[in-house]
Amino acid sequence: MFTETLTRRMSRSPLLNLLTGPHGVDRYTEIVDPTWTQDQARARVVAVRRQTSRSVTLTLQPNGAFAGFRAGQHINLSVEIDGRRRTRCYSPASAEGSPLIELTIGRHDDGLVSTYLCDHARPGMVVGLDSVGGDFVMPPVRPRRLLFVSGGSGITPVLSMVRTLRAEGFSGEIAFIHYARTAAEACYRQELDALPGVRVLHGYTRDTTGSDLDGRFGPEHLAAAMPDPDAVFVCGPAVLIEAVREIFPQAYSESFVPPEFALPTETSGGTITFTDSGVDVVDDGQPLLAQAEAAGLNPESGCRMGICHSCTRFKKSGAVRNLITGAVSTADGEDIQICVTAPVGDVAIEL
Repeated sequence: MFTETLTRRMSRSPLLNLLTGPHGVDRYTEIVDPTWTQDQARARVVAVRRQTSRSVTLTLQPNGAFAGFRAGQHINLSVEIDGRRRTRCYSPASAEGSPLIELTIGRHDDGLVSTYLCDHARPGMVVGLDSVGGDFVMPPVRPRRLLFVSGGSGITPVLSMVRTLRAEGFSGEIAFIHYARTAAEACYRQELDALPGVRVLHGYTRDTTGSDLDGRFGPEHLAAAMPDPDAVFVCGPAVLIEAVREIFPQAYSESFVPPEFALPTETSGGTITFTDSGVDVVDDGQPLLAQAEAAGLNPESGCRMGICHSCTRFKKSGAVRNLITGAVSTADGEDIQICVTAPVGDVAIEL
């Protein structure tokens, strides 16, 4: 601890940064310990547990460069796989303000990062914490009757909210409904069932053994959990969010399921110029991120669904279409998310 504190003080020294330029002290202190950096938020994995066969729970100890998060937000986590830095966004399950970060990552059969972490995560591994974002958070003035609904890996941000409320000494009413395919795939069941003063119900949609609820979310599930809540927070698959919002249109919601969008049936025929790389390609109708990768470039990206903003690049000129909203922007000089943006004619991107 003394060595780490001394290293952090050194990294803040203008003279030392000048003497160790152009890279600064961080380049040298990270050789001793990869988490000893002033400007780059990183974390060491201090514990790994596998609650289910299709998930892994990591406990992370962040360095001093990490500024924290609000319950419900997501963190862009980076890990090196086969020599390439890969970034994905995950929502902590730990309480807001906790010195440690807990992430539970569900395995996706076609997910590179989730599969890697489920199979290879180990204590001592160092990961990057690139940024924190998201507006799926509780209001500063807490409603008195709160209903939380989650499905699958969507449990993590709402569990963070519940843990935060308990850490605050919240005295209102809390109900929690969690859906999973089977009891064996239900994360945090023991902890949820042990929460004092919280009404917890489980719904299993594939194998109903041990389920408290029949079928999918509807008025009867609401009646069993908490009629007339003051606020509802839901995170999970789109179908769950839609079912909840049919009853509570004002429900706070979050989904990490990739949005469905239709690619253009015809290409624009325009030229995409990646100005920093000196690469030109003819538009094939795919998102700009996919076209950059097909051209041999390696832009940073994360969620690939327009949530984490790690793929944001500066568009110097040209028109582009947002594939989620359909909106076309013709303004020169703007930041765009290249994972969900396609060209409309000639476009110049700083990449």
